[in-house]
Amino acid sequence: MSVTTLPKVELHLHIEGAAPPSFIRGLAAEKKIDISGIFNERGEYKYTDFWHFLEIYEAATSTLQSPEDFRRLTRAVLAESAASGVVYTEAFLSPDFCGGRDVGAWREYLAAMIEAADEAERQDGITMRGIVTCIRHFGPEKAKETAICAAETAGDWLTGFGIGGDERAGELSDFSWAFDCAREAGLRLTAHAGEWTGPESVREAVDVLHCERIGHGVRAIEDLALVDRLAEDGIVLEVCPGSNVVLGVYPDWRSHPIEKLRARGVKVTVSTDDPPFFHTSMEREFQMLHDTFDWDEGVFDEITRTSLDAAFCDGETRSRIEKRLERRP
Repeated sequence: MSVTTLPKVELHLHIEGAAPPSFIRGLAAEKKIDISGIFNERGEYKYTDFWHFLEIYEAATSTLQSPEDFRRLTRAVLAESAASGVVYTEAFLSPDFCGGRDVGAWREYLAAMIEAADEAERQDGITMRGIVTCIRHFGPEKAKETAICAAETAGDWLTGFGIGGDERAGELSDFSWAFDCAREAGLRLTAHAGEWTGPESVREAVDVLHCERIGHGVRAIEDLALVDRLAEDGIVLEVCPGSNVVLGVYPDWRSHPIEKLRARGVKVTVSTDDPPFFHTSMEREFQMLHDTFDWDEGVFDEITRTSLDAAFCDGETRSRIEKRLERRP
């Protein structure tokens, strides 16, 4: 089966983490910033483990210094996603990297990214919406500032709020104020959990932060009572299998629990996380799932419909994407 022509919906993509290495090298050369140490001899991002990955990620992001940089970045990322068959994507955006959590500066960065997204929709047929994400290892006080940025710009385009970064930094309950602020502004909620910490972190994201989606969440499989609860409550997992395998959460694709979770009734979706860091794309994720678990077109259609149903966009946008799915080749 060819997965190339299948339309895809992606819900878990970090905009900075999706930056092609060539794009970051180009920006660094323009600005005369020496970040050569973050690449290997093939010009790819290099890191040794998840925590080193975070350091390399932030070093690469240091080249992104203006709204124009983020406009160009967004356009480049969406072009690559569209080439992989993605018709709708939700990207995590960090005011930490866009004006230092200053609301006025954040508005300028956001406007630049929306401009690029509008151009991509016209030219490449891909629709994007934004989810503001605070960074866990930056601490809860900075997360409050990030939440204020999100609340001040919530609307039809900026539709969600989440948290990423090092899951082992602090407790999710430390970020309750930020999530309450975002919820009161009408933003829908997701949180990274159950990747580097166990099922208890997934339970905390649901019970304490009241998230309707979980970024990763795969280690819920270690607690079958929790798995059944996720299925019963309709909590959606933003699963990134390629990321989990490359970072060593699971040793190989066959060991990944996505099929076990799906078979037990959990709503799973498929995303790339930080695609160039993990040498992946949505097309490759689909191909590996087909090769590993023998997923056929019917399963992929189910995954795509689940993803669209779980998207944080408004009804009009969802209907528009639905029509694109119906017009598939």
